[in-house]
Amino acid sequence: QVQLVESGGGLVQAGGSLRLSCAASGRSFSNSPMGWFRQAPGKEREFVAAISWSGGSTYYADSVKGRFTISGDNAKNTVYLQLNSLKPEDTAVYYCAAGREYQALVRAGTALYWGQGTQVTVSS
Repeated sequence: QVQLVESGGGLVQAGGSLRLSCAASGRSFSNSPMGWFRQAPGKEREFVAAISWSGGSTYYADSVKGRFTISGDNAKNTVYLQLNSLKPEDTAVYYCAAGREYQALVRAGTALYWGQGTQVTVSS
């Protein structure tokens, strides 16, 4: 059974940092693009960041560029999202996703698998 399990969320003050992890199991995702999305209360899910294992390319939403960093450890089948300089508007449930095609994941959120999400709350 394929699973993506996120962890690392929590409550942090504005300006603080968190590191989210997404551990994949059930199959290797070494050839799959991985991404992070988030959904705030009353809002639609939005793209945050993605990484392509082949070539190591990354892509970020403008709202998090320069503050968030996506990375991965192929050997551990784990993707990370470092969140720095957090703002109250970053408050959301953050979801990990594994896609089949990089552009489809980034542009349309088309994913093969989704995690259950981890809550990030930033207080002002």
